[in-house]
Order: sequence, then structure tokens, then C-alpha cells
Amino acid sequence: MSFDARPVSAEAVMNDLRLENVSKRYRIRGGAGAAAPGGRIGRRLRSVLRPPTQEFWAVRDVSFEVPRGEALGVIGHNGAGKSTILKLLSGITAPTAGLITIAGRLSALIEVGSGFHPELTGRENVFLSGSILGMRRREIKEKLDDIVGFAEVSQFIDTPVKRYSSGMYVRLGFAIAAHLDPDILLLDEVLAVGDAAFQQKCLRRIGELKRAGKTIVFISHDLEAVEGLCDRVLLMQRGRLVADGAPRDVIAAYQSAASDVAAVAPPGGSEANLSKAVEVTGLSFHDAEGRPTVAGRTGEPLTARVEYVARERARGVAFAVFFYADGGELQCQLSTELSGGRIDLDEGRGAVEFSWPELGLQRGVYKIDATVERHPETIDWKYQCATLSVGGGKVARGNFYAPHTWRLAEPVAAAGSREEEQLSCHTSTA
Repeated sequence: MSFDARPVSAEAVMNDLRLENVSKRYRIRGGAGAAAPGGRIGRRLRSVLRPPTQEFWAVRDVSFEVPRGEALGVIGHNGAGKSTILKLLSGITAPTAGLITIAGRLSALIEVGSGFHPELTGRENVFLSGSILGMRRREIKEKLDDIVGFAEVSQFIDTPVKRYSSGMYVRLGFAIAAHLDPDILLLDEVLAVGDAAFQQKCLRRIGELKRAGKTIVFISHDLEAVEGLCDRVLLMQRGRLVADGAPRDVIAAYQSAASDVAAVAPPGGSEANLSKAVEVTGLSFHDAEGRPTVAGRTGEPLTARVEYVARERARGVAFAVFFYADGGELQCQLSTELSGGRIDLDEGRGAVEFSWPELGLQRGVYKIDATVERHPETIDWKYQCATLSVGGGKVARGNFYAPHTWRLAEPVAAAGSREEEQLSCHTSTA
């Protein structure tokens, strides 16, 4: 199938974006080949020993249209093909097959702060990043005061951005994108900026662009923001489009699909072989007011409630909850055992609550296991029995937000100064 990505006049079509049977294939080379000597013989050997390549389809046969003025959300697990869709639309990469039609001026914000140079000042980076994002110098000069005011960095605008905090850095990056004037705006996880108040400011700005008739394509793990902002949502799964509809319906399908994954055998045997003297019967999450929720916010309180039934008296048991990222990597564990004690249960139903004063998980959708054990025996292990969507809240670089406190401390005397002082005292007493 041929590929043709071409801008057309905005008056010619009612859809600003159109994808027809679009696919993107990458070739992945295998492990390193065997070592070969240098020279002509070595080059020939390396060509023979070169590891084979495998095909990976990041996007496969995807078709959809975005009418002018619509806010479209794209959701899915990591690796589902969401960001590849935006890269295809923005021209960063070309599809292997299919047709992409774009009507109007398009700007893409794939990464907040893209184009920033750490040695340049905030003012200089506004001009640099704005130019990269498609703004003319005159346009940047006219909007400079608005951009700086929106980012709340006027006091530091002539300071090199390498001295900015992470919050200042991303606020300035988003402020530049928020003052673009495109017909079509592509946004990839750009609401992970600043504190809660600034995130609300960002949402209001995007709402203003939407009311002004701009077409928006928004990728985010923040399902609450997607539902509040978007008119329609697409669900991507393993490179394919599996759902297209109203935000609430597609988000519900996403959360349901996240739990519908084949179980893996637990350590020590299959689930059928586990003792069920105590069985986990439910896992739910609750916000600071105790209301059930399927979504949390980084840095805000969250409670995990594990319900169980004990079919007999059980002594010395421990409950645990495991959080896994999309790729299957274990992110963290909550366990009653970490407090140094085990639990004695009477026959009957009950629950164990884990309170998380400040949720440390970053944005994303997590699959959850719940277990009850009596060392060395696993009594029950419920696999991927729940999902948790995390979005918004505090912004921290890295894979995990670590709650912490800080204070200004008195400077400590240098080692050399202490040695000189000791020498002086020794000399005076001699």
C-alpha cells in the first residue's frame, strides 16, 4: 500500500486529520554477532555473522478521522502504539503503509521542554523552542510576556535553565506550547507539569484552544484529564485500534481490559495447588475521603483495601499487594510483614487496609496482585485482580516519587579547618 502524507486546504475537507490503513514497522536487530578480526576478511565475516533482524509492528492497519474542532484522546498501555501515532501525524517518522491526510497548520508537543538548551537563559530558550515548534520570531516577541507570565518564571527569565527546578523547566516548556496558534495541536503527556494549581491552569488553556475551534489530539495516562477534556477517545492495544467512542465507555473498556490478562503460575505451583485456608476475595482503592476509586494522583493519599475470608483459624499470616507496570516490572510492594509482625486470624470475613499517605507511583496504569502467605507457604495469590490508573498530582523526575522533608542546616566545618584547629590547640598546650 502506498503512503502519502500531504497537507490539504482546510476548506477542502471537514476532517482535519484522516488516517487510512496506516501501519508502522520497525526492524529490530538481534543480539550482538560473534567477534571478527579487522581488515577485508573481518568485514566479510561481520557481514556473515551479522545478527538477524525481526519485524516489530508498532502500529498495524489503523484508520480514523478527526473532525475539525474535536478533542480526541488516545489511551492504552505503554507500547500500545499511542506515541507512534503522534510521531506519524507530526512527521517525525513515516508510516510503512497507509495514507495520512492533514488539513491546516499542525504543531506537536511530544515532550515538554523539547529544544531547550541548558546553557541558554529562559528568554533565549523561549525563542529557540518556539522556533522549533513552528512559531515565527515576530510571533514569539508578541507573546513573550504572556508566555513568561503563564509559566510564572518572570523573576528567572534571564537565568540559564540548567539552574531551573524541574517544575520551572516544564512550566516554561508548556507555556510556549500553550501559546502556539495552530489549527491542529498534538499533545503527548504534557499535563505532567507543575503542581495541581498549574495543571488546572494548563487544562483551562487547552479548554480555551478547544473553544476557539482548534483540533486537539491528546495522549495521556491521566484518565481523569482525558475524560474531562476529550469529546472522543481511541483505545490502542498492541498497535491496533480496538475501541473508538465516548470517553467514559472507552475508558471503562480500557480498565476492564487491563484486568483481563492471563494469570501466571505463582512461585511454587499453580493456583489450584494453593491452600485456601484464607482466600483474598476483593481488592479496592479509596481516596482520602474513603470513597472507592480506580484512579490515584501522585503524592496524594490512597488506601488499598484487601478483603478476605478465613475458612479456619490461621496464625502468623501476612498480606501483600504488588504493583506492576505495563511491561510487567514490579514497581513496589505493600506488606503487613514490613512492620515486623504477622497476623492471627479468626474464622470469618475481614479486611486489611494499607494506607499510603503520599502515593509514590508516577503516571501510568498498574496491574495489581494481592496475596496472603504463611511462610514458607503461599495460601492464596490473586493475579492482576485490579488495576490502578495514576495521573496528575505532584511532579517528580525518575520512576518514583519519594515523599520527603527538608530543612536548612548549619554548614559543617571543612576537614582541613578541624585539623588546623586541633594542631593549634596541641601547639598551645605544648
